[in-house]
Amino acid sequence: MRIFTQEIIVEAQDIDIQKRVSNLCYVQWMQDLAIQHSTSVGWSMERYEAVGQSWVVRQHTISYKRPAFLGEVITAATWVSAFAPRQSLRRYLFWRGADKTLLAEAETNWVYIDLKSGRPIRLPDELRAAFETVEDNSEVLRLLRK
Repeated sequence: MRIFTQEIIVEAQDIDIQKRVSNLCYVQWMQDLAIQHSTSVGWSMERYEAVGQSWVVRQHTISYKRPAFLGEVITAATWVSAFAPRQSLRRYLFWRGADKTLLAEAETNWVYIDLKSGRPIRLPDELRAAFETVEDNSEVLRLLRK
């Protein structure tokens, strides 16, 4: 699956003091989406644990465009845009379902590690093969316009 999408309904616990979705929620949603996308292509948390390897975050970057509010339905998309020998770059878009307004763009630099040593290791070929990279946003932006 090149691009993983999911709808998110903004709930009361997602709202901050300014009455909009908290930035912490976006980070949690990013992690959840990455796990769900990985699981959908055969790499569940259990599989990572079985091989003694997993991902850790090196860096999150989020650019907020518009706020989201209680009760709104957000469509979130994630995809892997690039692989390096020991890491991947995953991108995300979040938009309001009702009017297709872009709410946030984000990316995470993930590093692949050995769980025992905690040290970065090379990505296995079978892991790389499970994810088809999407190098630019144009395909994803077409999803937003549907």
